[in-house]
Amino acid sequence: MNRRRFVRVPLALLVAAGALVAVDRYVTPLTPLRAAASIAYGTAENAIGSLTRRWGDSGRVQTLEQENARLRADLLTAQTQRDVSGRQSALSASSATWLAGRRSVSAHVVAIGRDQRVTIDAGTRDGLTPDLTVFDASGLVGRVTWAGPVTSTVALATDAASSVGVRMAGSDEVGLVTGIPGQGLLKLSLLRPDAPLKPGDQVVTMGSQNLRPYVPGVPVGTVVSVENTPGTATRTAVVRPYARLSALNLVAVVVVGT
Repeated sequence: MNRRRFVRVPLALLVAAGALVAVDRYVTPLTPLRAAASIAYGTAENAIGSLTRRWGDSGRVQTLEQENARLRADLLTAQTQRDVSGRQSALSASSATWLAGRRSVSAHVVAIGRDQRVTIDAGTRDGLTPDLTVFDASGLVGRVTWAGPVTSTVALATDAASSVGVRMAGSDEVGLVTGIPGQGLLKLSLLRPDAPLKPGDQVVTMGSQNLRPYVPGVPVGTVVSVENTPGTATRTAVVRPYARLSALNLVAVVVVGT
């Protein structure tokens, strides 16, 4: 309403000024009025020009803002696609040596629980069942404990209630790793108490019977410290998982027995 009123005033001045100019063609004593009309006409013209430019500038700004928003959205989409493609490529490359031609199903972590459990967006429709190995581009993530039609629950390798049979890369010494509560680390127990063990040694899965729940050769982590426990029946150490279990995104599940 205010904009319309603002436009009507300059237009009225233009009409009045035009009328005075027309009369002035026949009545010469209107010189003062002519000057006033000229001023009014010029003022009205400037006002309308300013208003038109303002509207035009506003329209251009709005168009530029919309175009900028579209370009940002396109850039974000392209970046997301590159990230997903990069993770998928890394996942395939890292598992090529130990997957040994077995089929795997990619999935995203969609929920994280407080009990060392995560939910992924793949399920029985994708061929998933309980007791399957889950990994990411860095290494072992855990195992499937429950599978629904479109989602599944995964127990992380750091779950203190479960253990994973492992083998030392290089020496082939075997043992078990279990989660250390609240630390995101694993405790390694080698069966031979005098087995060679030092920080930096790498740990991989030993493999389970019928490949459930773990297939062999999946990278688990690296030894960060060795515990001095003389006289015990096992050799123990602390292992840091390769996978960032607190920041999981794209994972894969090894599908066996289907």
